[in-house]
Amino acid sequence: MPYDSIKELPDGVKDHLPHHGQEIYKEAFNSAIKEYKEEETAHKVAWSAVKHKYKKTEDGSWKSKDS
Repeated sequence: MPYDSIKELPDGVKDHLPHHGQEIYKEAFNSAIKEYKEEETAHKVAWSAVKHKYKKTEDGSWKSKDS
């Protein structure tokens, strides 16, 4: 099921990723769910997309790779 807004994302995404990261996750998930038709695969694709722009710090927060 595609997400219509970032408010619908799983708590693990909403509670930890910055707003832009959430947008990346949503768009990547929605694209992947259409292509692969499997939710687990779509989540993996979405996290992979986030990790292209963000890195997880030692304290568990997510920081842009550009900064």
